[in-house]
Amino acid sequence: MKKFALLLLMAFMVPLQACAQEAKWQEGEHYEVLDEEATASPEVKEFFSFWCPACFSFEPLVDQMKQKLPEDVKFNKVHVNFMGFTSSDIQDDATRAMMIAQAVKQEDKLNQAIFAYIHKQRATVSGLNDLKNIFVVNGVDKAEFDKLANSFGVNSMLKKNNQQVDIYREYLKGVPTFIINGKYKPIFNRNMTPDDMVDLVVWLSSKK
Repeated sequence: MKKFALLLLMAFMVPLQACAQEAKWQEGEHYEVLDEEATASPEVKEFFSFWCPACFSFEPLVDQMKQKLPEDVKFNKVHVNFMGFTSSDIQDDATRAMMIAQAVKQEDKLNQAIFAYIHKQRATVSGLNDLKNIFVVNGVDKAEFDKLANSFGVNSMLKKNNQQVDIYREYLKGVPTFIINGKYKPIFNRNMTPDDMVDLVVWLSSKK
């Protein structure tokens, strides 16, 4: 009898928790509904720039989001090329490097290396060669980098990345910006804790 009562309690807990979250997060105050079609499957896109100090500071929260998101929710970083820190061509070089990192299955490690080079070492990225040097220092074969840099696969990934920037450009007033399920944009304010920000993104990923 006690076991049955416990199972019954657990069955009610999930919808009650969902209602509590619905009451906590309000449209217009905590998130914006975009005039876009929802994606077929749940996903979180983070529009960011390697040159952006806020994006660099946000990386620990991004890690928490990835850990808390359900397994069926894809998390994709989308690198923008319109920031004023450097030229759009150099920003595209960084996007290309990110795609190479994906191709060698070391995206997280190499993204952090690029961030560290810019924000910790205070070094300047003047083109793809600087990015290649970062990768080589972190164990990527130089010849493999060169081969992938102009490969069909990496070129296609770069094009797709920039298409995403173009599609959502009107909603990108700054970075980092998160677009969830193609139509929800969280609004972070000063009253929110880091845990609140993470929880808001995770909750929005469950909305259709």
